[in-house]
Amino acid sequence: MIFFGPSEGGALSDIDLASEIADGAGRILQAIRHGELLDDAVLGDTGDRLAQAWIARVLRRYRPQDAVLSEEAPDSAERLSAERVWVIDPLDGTRDYAVHRPDYAVHVALTQGGQPVHSAVALPALGQVFRSDTVTPPTGKLTGNLALSRSRATPGMFRVADQLGLTPVSLGSAGVKAMAVVTGRVDVYLHAGGQYEWDSCAPVGVARAAGLHCSRLDGSELTYNNSDPYLPDLVICRPELAEKVLAALN
Repeated sequence: MIFFGPSEGGALSDIDLASEIADGAGRILQAIRHGELLDDAVLGDTGDRLAQAWIARVLRRYRPQDAVLSEEAPDSAERLSAERVWVIDPLDGTRDYAVHRPDYAVHVALTQGGQPVHSAVALPALGQVFRSDTVTPPTGKLTGNLALSRSRATPGMFRVADQLGLTPVSLGSAGVKAMAVVTGRVDVYLHAGGQYEWDSCAPVGVARAAGLHCSRLDGSELTYNNSDPYLPDLVICRPELAEKVLAALN
């Protein structure tokens, strides 16, 4: 967590700033991949560090009084008393990014009262930025697909998929999987393999704005800016499926 000094600017609205940060960090991450000159752990580490450094400088200039919780920055209990807290994941899906897969994301969310109020999720390899103020509900028929983690799907998740008659689709990055529900590519996203607040905060903010159901696997509310940022499980789904999904999970 970081508190910054006097502001050097502030003309951007919170949602515009969130979107610009997500987009800009994504462009940096794509540039770092240029020519495949780096790969594997070196690429992942470089992307994490440079994206975080750029985001921190931007927030220092435009929102100097706000607190920040980021995967790639030291934490402090002082953020717990802050009214406004940015929850950031500069590079979600580092493993996929490091091997030049497209399914990685940048998460940027401003929280107040433990909830995301302005959120943006960038999918840089696809050239997409999803904003909580412009996202629309998914349209069309249900696909019968369920998004699961490529590396952390648990046997229980596959049992739920079978019980609901859904086809598992393995994807990287929580942001990519959540946006797959937003765009109607899949109907449900389940995760039980361990996450932190920065993994889900911005995706949940965008998904809620799109009218989707978002909760813990037991149906309880997702809350952010907790003293312990570990938030291990998540369900995002089409609202018409929420009751069936939660029943299957519990």
